Amino acid sequence: MNTELLSLVDAIVRDKGIDREVLIQAIESALASAIKKGMPDGEEREVIATLDRQQGGIAITMDGKKLSSTEFSRIGAQTAKQVIMQKIREAERDVILGEFQGKVGDVISGTVQRFERGDIIVDVGRAEALLPKSERIPFEEYRPGDQIQTYVLEVRKGLRGAEIILSRAHEGFIRGLFALEVPEVADGTVEIKGIAREPGDRTKIAVASTDEKVDSQGACIGVRGTRVKNIVRELRGEKVDVVRWDENITRYLEAALAPAQVAEIRTDESLRQATVVVNDDQLSLAIGKKGQNVRLASKLTGWELDIKSRSQLTAATPEVRNVPGVGPAMEARLREGGITSVEQLAAVTVEQLTAIRGIGGKTAEKLIDAARQTLTHAQEAAAAQSQAASEPPAASPEEPVSPETPPSSEPESP
Repeated sequence: MNTELLSLVDAIVRDKGIDREVLIQAIESALASAIKKGMPDGEEREVIATLDRQQGGIAITMDGKKLSSTEFSRIGAQTAKQVIMQKIREAERDVILGEFQGKVGDVISGTVQRFERGDIIVDVGRAEALLPKSERIPFEEYRPGDQIQTYVLEVRKGLRGAEIILSRAHEGFIRGLFALEVPEVADGTVEIKGIAREPGDRTKIAVASTDEKVDSQGACIGVRGTRVKNIVRELRGEKVDVVRWDENITRYLEAALAPAQVAEIRTDESLRQATVVVNDDQLSLAIGKKGQNVRLASKLTGWELDIKSRSQLTAATPEVRNVPGVGPAMEARLREGGITSVEQLAAVTVEQLTAIRGIGGKTAEKLIDAARQTLTHAQEAAAAQSQAASEPPAASPEEPVSPETPPSSEPESP
């Protein structure tokens, strides 16, 4: 029996990966606990169980007095066995918990086991993990037995042992896929500076190189787009734009808004806001379907972006001659006073305007009020035009992009 116990210990150590000494101590603790529970008088006793590491013999002492094997047999071997198995399961759970806590933030492979209320149970080797419905890429479908790659989002200790939570929707999944697919990312030569993602639809990832000889964007895209194609295939067709990060915010914003071509950028560093001007034919591309392109670019860069076409910008800032009550003579007076735009006229005070030769108090009030109304109407018209540009035409819906042809397979223009 003693030899059998040691054989069982060695088998568990080998199969479960539990430390031998930890397991033996758990058995000793379980035996002592079982003996205490089996005492008929219910009194508190100091019980110590010791397992011989070499021979497998068990020595029991109670209040410093050694118990005979006959006395030990009376307390019930079945109770001791149940407690021992419980301790073994606890030790195994601790091993699994420790192993997967070290994998938080990694991408791991697993096998789809079954479905529970929309969630997926994934076999990840020594344990089962949970891929919640909320952490799945929309519209993905799986069947039991399918191989799946996931991001280890969280590992915690639950009532039933280690609870491993997986994700495919987290931005870290993109980071992990690039680390697996691009050696330069894995070794730190290429750094991922930021990720903006709408799972199942589109991702923008900003990269920079720590080695001037390595093109960060080219390394991530790969020869003929092979590397990014593999990632897009794993994402089931989600578009991936690889953006070259730049410490110059103007160049960075231009890259983040690709594939649209930017004509001009006006930045406000203090507010981290920028007005981006594009040619009229680039407005829809810059904004993106339902505003997605500008939304992701804003999230990636951390800047609030306002996209304007050249015609919108002109409409939003009409010339001063467009204000009712401003004829050629009045326009000339205003120009002499340094007022050349509707915005300037709307912002001045009556006192400032009457300081200009030939403009009285009542006229000044009317001009300022008319300028403000003109500016408001122009801005409303520009906003309506921008909203219309962000919505795709019903007659020609956007064609789906094949996962075999990922976007941004060619470097953006600097």
